[in-house]
Amino acid sequence: MKRAVSISIGSSKRDKAVVVELLGEQVSIERIGTDGDMEKAAQLYAELDGKVDAFGVGGTDLGLMVDKHWYRLHSVKSLVRDVHQTPVADGLGLKTTLERGAARTLDRLLGDQINPRNALVMTATDRWGLSHGFVEQGYQCRFGDLVYSLDIPIILRSEKAVKRMAAVLMPIAGRIPFHWLYPTGESQGQRKPKGEEHFLWAKVIAGDCHYITRYMPDKLPGRFVVTNTTTQADMELFRSAGVKYVLTTTPVLDGRSFGTNMMEAALLAASGRKDPVDYSNPGSYFDELQALVDQIGMEPQLQEL
Repeated sequence: MKRAVSISIGSSKRDKAVVVELLGEQVSIERIGTDGDMEKAAQLYAELDGKVDAFGVGGTDLGLMVDKHWYRLHSVKSLVRDVHQTPVADGLGLKTTLERGAARTLDRLLGDQINPRNALVMTATDRWGLSHGFVEQGYQCRFGDLVYSLDIPIILRSEKAVKRMAAVLMPIAGRIPFHWLYPTGESQGQRKPKGEEHFLWAKVIAGDCHYITRYMPDKLPGRFVVTNTTTQADMELFRSAGVKYVLTTTPVLDGRSFGTNMMEAALLAASGRKDPVDYSNPGSYFDELQALVDQIGMEPQLQEL
Protein backbone atom coordinates (compact mmCIF):
# COMPACT_ATOMS: atom_id res chain seq x y z
CA MET A 1 0.00 0.00 0.00
CA LYS A 2 1.19 3.50 -0.86
CA ARG A 3 1.18 6.18 1.82
CA ALA A 4 0.65 9.92 1.42
CA VAL A 5 0.79 12.21 4.45
CA SER A 6 -0.27 15.84 4.67
CA ILE A 7 1.46 17.59 7.55
CA SER A 8 -0.49 20.74 8.30
CA ILE A 9 0.18 23.73 10.52
CA GLY A 10 -3.59 23.91 10.89
CA SER A 11 -5.74 22.56 13.70
CA SER A 12 -5.35 18.91 14.69
CA LYS A 13 -9.15 18.81 15.17
CA ARG A 14 -9.43 18.47 11.39
CA ASP A 15 -7.22 15.35 11.21
CA LYS A 16 -8.50 12.47 9.12
CA ALA A 17 -7.18 9.25 7.56
CA VAL A 18 -8.77 7.08 4.86
CA VAL A 19 -7.69 4.54 2.25
CA VAL A 20 -8.57 5.21 -1.38
CA GLU A 21 -7.89 3.49 -4.69
CA LEU A 22 -6.11 5.61 -7.28
CA LEU A 23 -4.54 4.46 -10.55
CA GLY A 24 -5.07 0.87 -9.46
CA GLU A 25 -3.16 1.40 -6.20
CA GLN A 26 -4.41 1.37 -2.61
CA VAL A 27 -3.29 4.66 -1.07
CA SER A 28 -3.44 5.54 2.61
CA ILE A 29 -3.99 9.29 2.91
CA GLU A 30 -3.57 10.96 6.26
CA ARG A 31 -3.71 14.53 7.51
CA ILE A 32 -1.72 15.44 10.64
CA GLY A 33 -2.25 18.92 12.11
CA THR A 34 0.26 20.60 14.40
CA ASP A 35 -1.95 23.44 15.74
CA GLY A 36 0.23 26.20 14.31
CA ASP A 37 3.52 24.72 15.53
CA MET A 38 5.82 25.05 12.51
CA GLU A 39 8.80 23.46 14.25
CA LYS A 40 6.76 20.40 15.16
CA ALA A 41 5.68 20.15 11.54
CA ALA A 42 9.31 20.39 10.36
CA GLN A 43 10.27 17.58 12.74
CA LEU A 44 7.48 15.36 11.40
CA TYR A 45 8.63 15.94 7.83
CA ALA A 46 12.16 14.99 8.84
CA GLU A 47 11.04 11.87 10.72
CA LEU A 48 8.88 10.59 7.84
CA ASP A 49 11.18 11.52 4.96
CA GLY A 50 11.86 8.39 2.92
CA LYS A 51 9.27 6.41 4.92
CA VAL A 52 6.21 7.66 3.02
CA ASP A 53 5.59 7.95 -0.72
CA ALA A 54 4.54 11.61 -0.88
CA PHE A 55 4.07 14.61 1.38
CA GLY A 56 1.42 17.30 1.29
CA VAL A 57 2.12 20.69 2.83
CA GLY A 58 -1.09 21.65 4.64
CA GLY A 59 -2.32 24.87 6.18
CA THR A 60 0.09 26.93 4.11
CA ASP A 61 1.76 27.16 0.70
CA LEU A 62 5.40 26.98 -0.31
CA GLY A 63 4.65 29.81 -2.69
CA LEU A 64 1.90 31.43 -4.74
CA MET A 65 1.55 31.34 -8.51
CA VAL A 66 -0.15 34.31 -10.14
CA ASP A 67 -0.64 33.60 -13.82
CA LYS A 68 2.78 32.09 -14.60
CA HIS A 69 4.81 33.95 -11.97
CA TRP A 70 5.68 32.00 -8.82
CA TYR A 71 6.29 33.94 -5.60
CA ARG A 72 8.10 32.05 -2.83
CA LEU A 73 6.86 32.30 0.76
CA HIS A 74 10.19 32.49 2.55
CA SER A 75 8.75 32.09 6.05
CA VAL A 76 7.41 28.65 5.07
CA LYS A 77 10.38 27.05 3.29
CA SER A 78 11.97 25.94 6.59
CA LEU A 79 9.09 23.47 7.04
CA VAL A 80 10.59 21.08 4.50
CA ARG A 81 14.26 21.90 5.04
CA ASP A 82 15.10 18.33 6.06
CA VAL A 83 13.13 16.55 3.32
CA HIS A 84 15.54 14.96 0.84
CA GLN A 85 13.86 11.77 -0.41
CA THR A 86 10.06 12.08 -0.47
CA PRO A 87 8.40 14.35 -3.08
CA VAL A 88 6.51 17.31 -1.58
CA ALA A 89 3.37 18.97 -2.96
CA ASP A 90 1.53 21.97 -1.52
CA GLY A 91 -1.52 21.64 -3.79
CA LEU A 92 -0.52 24.17 -6.44
CA GLY A 93 -0.61 21.46 -9.09
CA LEU A 94 -4.29 20.67 -8.51
CA LYS A 95 -5.13 24.35 -8.01
CA THR A 96 -3.70 24.93 -11.49
CA THR A 97 -5.36 21.93 -13.16
CA LEU A 98 -8.38 20.47 -11.36
CA GLU A 99 -9.64 23.73 -9.83
CA ARG A 100 -9.52 25.62 -13.10
CA GLY A 101 -12.47 23.51 -14.25
CA ALA A 102 -14.63 24.18 -11.17
CA ALA A 103 -16.57 27.08 -12.70
CA ARG A 104 -17.17 25.05 -15.85
CA THR A 105 -18.48 22.15 -13.76
CA LEU A 106 -20.72 24.50 -11.77
CA ASP A 107 -22.20 25.86 -15.00
CA ARG A 108 -22.74 22.37 -16.41
CA LEU A 109 -24.56 21.18 -13.29
CA LEU A 110 -26.57 24.27 -12.32
CA GLY A 111 -26.76 26.39 -15.46
CA ASP A 112 -29.51 29.03 -15.29
CA GLN A 113 -29.77 28.75 -11.50
CA ILE A 114 -26.62 30.87 -11.29
CA ASN A 115 -28.16 34.32 -11.54
CA PRO A 116 -26.64 36.84 -11.30
CA ARG A 117 -23.30 35.47 -12.51
CA ASN A 118 -21.34 37.26 -9.79
CA ALA A 119 -18.45 35.50 -8.03
CA LEU A 120 -16.48 36.56 -4.97
CA VAL A 121 -13.09 34.84 -5.03
CA MET A 122 -11.66 35.12 -1.53
CA THR A 123 -8.04 35.27 -2.72
CA ALA A 124 -6.91 34.93 -6.32
CA THR A 125 -3.21 34.87 -5.55
CA ASP A 126 -3.35 31.47 -3.86
CA ARG A 127 -5.97 29.99 -6.24
CA TRP A 128 -5.21 31.47 -9.64
CA GLY A 129 -6.55 28.45 -11.50
CA LEU A 130 -9.88 28.61 -9.66
CA SER A 131 -10.28 32.37 -10.11
CA HIS A 132 -9.18 32.30 -13.76
CA GLY A 133 -11.75 29.59 -14.42
CA PHE A 134 -14.54 31.93 -13.32
CA VAL A 135 -13.18 34.68 -15.55
CA GLU A 136 -13.03 32.24 -18.48
CA GLN A 137 -16.68 31.30 -17.89
CA GLY A 138 -17.75 34.93 -18.12
CA TYR A 139 -18.49 35.66 -14.45
CA GLN A 140 -18.22 39.17 -13.05
CA CYS A 141 -15.64 38.71 -10.33
CA ARG A 142 -14.46 40.45 -7.21
CA PHE A 143 -11.14 39.34 -5.74
CA GLY A 144 -10.70 39.70 -1.97
CA ASP A 145 -6.93 39.37 -1.59
CA LEU A 146 -6.44 42.78 0.01
CA VAL A 147 -9.64 42.66 2.09
CA TYR A 148 -9.31 39.17 3.53
CA SER A 149 -5.54 38.52 3.55
CA LEU A 150 -4.09 41.94 4.34
CA ASP A 151 -7.07 43.69 6.00
CA ILE A 152 -6.95 46.49 3.43
CA PRO A 153 -10.53 47.48 2.51
CA ILE A 154 -9.96 47.56 -1.25
CA ILE A 155 -11.66 44.99 -3.46
CA LEU A 156 -9.98 44.05 -6.75
CA ARG A 157 -12.18 43.77 -9.82
CA SER A 158 -9.93 42.39 -12.57
CA GLU A 159 -7.14 39.88 -13.09
CA LYS A 160 -4.95 42.75 -14.24
CA ALA A 161 -5.40 44.40 -10.85
CA VAL A 162 -4.55 41.13 -9.08
CA LYS A 163 -1.36 40.70 -11.08
CA ARG A 164 -0.34 44.31 -10.49
CA MET A 165 -1.00 43.96 -6.76
CA ALA A 166 0.98 40.71 -6.59
CA ALA A 167 3.97 42.21 -8.40
CA VAL A 168 4.10 45.05 -5.90
CA LEU A 169 3.23 43.31 -2.63
CA MET A 170 4.27 39.66 -2.91
CA PRO A 171 8.03 40.30 -2.71
CA ILE A 172 7.26 41.91 0.68
CA ALA A 173 4.39 39.66 1.83
CA GLY A 174 6.45 36.59 0.98
CA ARG A 175 8.90 37.48 3.76
CA ILE A 176 6.51 38.21 6.62
CA PRO A 177 5.30 35.49 9.05
CA PHE A 178 2.69 33.36 7.35
CA HIS A 179 0.21 33.55 10.26
CA TRP A 180 -0.13 37.27 9.52
CA LEU A 181 -1.69 36.33 6.18
CA TYR A 182 -3.66 33.18 6.95
CA PRO A 183 -5.30 31.63 10.04
CA THR A 184 -3.30 28.77 11.54
CA GLY A 185 -3.87 26.39 14.46
CA GLU A 186 -6.85 27.17 16.68
CA SER A 187 -7.42 30.52 14.97
CA GLN A 188 -8.81 28.59 12.00
CA GLY A 189 -12.01 28.03 13.94
CA GLN A 190 -12.53 31.67 14.91
CA ARG A 191 -15.26 33.67 13.17
CA LYS A 192 -14.49 37.29 12.25
CA PRO A 193 -17.09 38.36 9.67
CA LYS A 194 -16.07 41.28 7.47
CA GLY A 195 -16.58 42.59 3.98
CA GLU A 196 -20.21 41.47 4.16
CA GLU A 197 -21.23 43.59 1.19
CA HIS A 198 -19.02 41.53 -1.13
CA PHE A 199 -20.53 38.24 0.08
CA LEU A 200 -24.05 39.59 -0.40
CA TRP A 201 -23.23 40.92 -3.88
CA ALA A 202 -22.07 37.49 -5.02
CA LYS A 203 -24.13 34.51 -6.06
CA VAL A 204 -21.02 32.30 -5.89
CA ILE A 205 -18.39 32.47 -3.14
CA ALA A 206 -15.20 30.66 -4.09
CA GLY A 207 -11.89 29.96 -2.41
CA ASP A 208 -10.22 28.51 0.65
CA CYS A 209 -12.72 27.14 3.15
CA HIS A 210 -10.96 28.70 6.15
CA TYR A 211 -11.25 32.16 4.60
CA ILE A 212 -14.92 31.65 3.73
CA THR A 213 -16.01 30.30 7.13
CA ARG A 214 -13.92 32.87 9.02
CA TYR A 215 -15.19 35.98 7.22
CA MET A 216 -18.66 35.10 5.86
CA PRO A 217 -21.75 36.72 7.39
CA ASP A 218 -24.14 34.63 9.46
CA LYS A 219 -26.65 34.44 6.61
CA LEU A 220 -25.97 33.66 2.95
CA PRO A 221 -29.38 32.61 1.65
CA GLY A 222 -29.40 30.86 -1.72
CA ARG A 223 -25.67 31.26 -2.30
CA PHE A 224 -23.36 28.72 -3.93
CA VAL A 225 -19.98 27.96 -2.35
CA VAL A 226 -17.01 26.55 -4.28
CA THR A 227 -14.26 25.35 -1.97
CA ASN A 228 -12.51 22.29 -0.52
CA THR A 229 -11.07 20.90 2.73
CA THR A 230 -14.60 20.86 4.14
CA THR A 231 -15.46 19.07 7.37
CA GLN A 232 -18.95 18.16 8.55
CA ALA A 233 -18.83 21.19 10.86
CA ASP A 234 -18.12 23.45 7.86
CA MET A 235 -21.06 21.98 5.98
CA GLU A 236 -23.33 22.55 8.98
CA LEU A 237 -22.22 26.19 9.11
CA PHE A 238 -23.01 26.62 5.42
CA ARG A 239 -26.38 24.91 5.87
CA SER A 240 -27.34 27.11 8.83
CA ALA A 241 -26.37 30.20 6.81
CA GLY A 242 -28.76 29.21 4.03
CA VAL A 243 -26.16 28.22 1.43
CA LYS A 244 -27.93 26.20 -1.27
CA TYR A 245 -25.08 24.29 -2.92
CA VAL A 246 -21.45 23.49 -2.11
CA LEU A 247 -19.12 22.40 -4.89
CA THR A 248 -15.95 20.85 -3.47
CA THR A 249 -13.06 20.98 -5.90
CA THR A 250 -11.72 17.69 -4.51
CA PRO A 251 -13.84 14.57 -3.91
CA VAL A 252 -15.67 13.97 -0.64
CA LEU A 253 -14.12 10.93 1.08
CA ASP A 254 -15.70 9.45 4.19
CA GLY A 255 -17.64 12.62 4.99
CA ARG A 256 -15.09 15.30 4.13
CA SER A 257 -13.10 16.75 1.26
CA PHE A 258 -9.35 16.83 1.68
CA GLY A 259 -7.13 19.72 0.65
CA THR A 260 -5.53 19.98 -2.76
CA ASN A 261 -2.14 19.33 -1.14
CA MET A 262 -3.37 16.00 0.24
CA MET A 263 -4.96 14.87 -3.01
CA GLU A 264 -1.96 15.96 -5.07
CA ALA A 265 0.30 13.99 -2.73
CA ALA A 266 -2.03 11.00 -3.10
CA LEU A 267 -1.70 11.17 -6.88
CA LEU A 268 2.08 11.39 -6.63
CA ALA A 269 2.14 8.37 -4.33
CA ALA A 270 -0.15 6.33 -6.58
CA SER A 271 1.85 7.19 -9.70
CA GLY A 272 5.12 6.18 -8.06
CA ARG A 273 6.81 9.53 -8.70
CA LYS A 274 10.15 9.89 -6.95
CA ASP A 275 11.41 13.13 -8.48
CA PRO A 276 11.00 16.31 -6.43
CA VAL A 277 8.30 18.82 -7.36
CA ASP A 278 9.66 22.25 -8.30
CA TYR A 279 6.86 24.76 -8.73
CA SER A 280 9.30 27.53 -9.58
CA ASN A 281 10.40 25.54 -12.62
CA PRO A 282 7.57 23.07 -13.27
CA GLY A 283 8.51 21.98 -16.77
CA SER A 284 5.85 19.46 -17.87
CA TYR A 285 4.67 18.74 -14.32
CA PHE A 286 1.26 20.43 -14.62
CA ASP A 287 0.55 18.61 -17.90
CA GLU A 288 1.52 15.29 -16.29
CA LEU A 289 -0.73 15.99 -13.32
CA GLN A 290 -3.62 16.94 -15.61
CA ALA A 291 -3.18 13.60 -17.39
CA LEU A 292 -3.45 11.77 -14.03
CA VAL A 293 -6.58 13.76 -13.12
CA ASP A 294 -8.13 12.88 -16.49
CA GLN A 295 -7.11 9.23 -16.18
CA ILE A 296 -8.98 8.70 -12.90
CA GLY A 297 -11.85 11.04 -13.77
CA MET A 298 -11.33 13.28 -10.75
CA GLU A 299 -13.63 16.28 -10.84
CA PRO A 300 -15.36 18.71 -8.47
CA GLN A 301 -18.31 17.27 -6.55
CA LEU A 302 -21.63 19.05 -5.96
CA GLN A 303 -23.66 18.77 -2.76
CA GLU A 304 -27.09 20.30 -2.20
CA LEU A 305 -27.72 21.47 1.36
